[in-house]
Amino acid sequence: MAAHLIILLLFSVLKGVHSITTVSKVSVKAGKSISIPCLYESQYINHVKYLCEGYYWNFCRYAVKTNKPDPSGKYLISDDKKQNIFTVTINQLTNENTDYWCVVEINNGEDYPQYFHLSVTRGTPSLYVDHQRITGYIGESITIRCNHSNSGEMKWCRLGRNCVTGSSGSIDGTTVTTHMSDPNVFTVTMSGLRSKDSGWYWCAKADIQIPVYLTVTENTTTTPTTATTSTTISTTIHTVAENGTMEQGKTSTIGENKQHRDSFAPRILIIPLSVLIWIVIVVLFIWFILRHKQRKADSSVTPTAEEEIIYSDVRPKKRSLAKVDKEVTYSEVRLYKKGKSSFAESETEILYSSVVRKQRMKRGDGKDTGVTLEHIS
Repeated sequence: MAAHLIILLLFSVLKGVHSITTVSKVSVKAGKSISIPCLYESQYINHVKYLCEGYYWNFCRYAVKTNKPDPSGKYLISDDKKQNIFTVTINQLTNENTDYWCVVEINNGEDYPQYFHLSVTRGTPSLYVDHQRITGYIGESITIRCNHSNSGEMKWCRLGRNCVTGSSGSIDGTTVTTHMSDPNVFTVTMSGLRSKDSGWYWCAKADIQIPVYLTVTENTTTTPTTATTSTTISTTIHTVAENGTMEQGKTSTIGENKQHRDSFAPRILIIPLSVLIWIVIVVLFIWFILRHKQRKADSSVTPTAEEEIIYSDVRPKKRSLAKVDKEVTYSEVRLYKKGKSSFAESETEILYSSVVRKQRMKRGDGKDTGVTLEHIS
């Protein structure tokens, strides 16, 4: 097997010298996905690119082409003509998905291929990162942790550019520092990021690589000028990322440690102020209801009947001069109903009135002016 790989590599180098650059061997987990970048020369920008599957170049079959997508969705391909890189993605990896070729189609000539090998395993890959695609911010730093299990020299490379193998170095003018934060974790930090740092990189350990795509963009988060921000991409050993390079079921974290002071005063004040207003409204409503009930109760109380006065009007009847020895007195009694009282009283009352007959002296004018008034209470 090793002899065949050496022959294939020699063939691809001789065949595609100065044509295509890509990784040589990647360790991946079965059932996951992996993206592989393929760098080509600028004169092939408008050429068709494709992925060919098979151990032997002359017998490989088309998997996907830039002008012919794969209807099954197993293979994806995209062409970044600004960076002269086309990327192929292989989904739902199996033990049969091992040997591939990145190819640039040459019109009226022989195509330019470049071979790469996928080591598909059901266990933990020998070299992996949390995520193949990461994001950094201009002027800030980003840290990538490469988890590994094999012994050998570790290095950080940019596709088509140089590599950093020591504890520090630079790639395209960007400072790169590396260290072993853990016996099985190789940590890479890139400082002072610029937009041109966007592109494909890879961690390498011995003959195995794992590609990582870095996107550098503006940080839209508003922070004070005194704040210092660093973005850290952390991993946990023996974990598997969504791209198939880490073990499933373990946890990994991508955290951003940002030291800044944002003003949350308006949000803090809105909540208690709203609660206070709500309480005041409820209290006023309850007070209004109680006051309304009190007024209704007061208006329903009937005052106690006051002392009742009954007037008796006695009118004398005119008599003739001939009848002076007898007189008749008329009494008129008016009965007024009492108002309702808080005390239970009988609705029927009996009033007693006495009529007094008085013997009057005869007068010469024949008039009798006697009137009797009675006060009944």
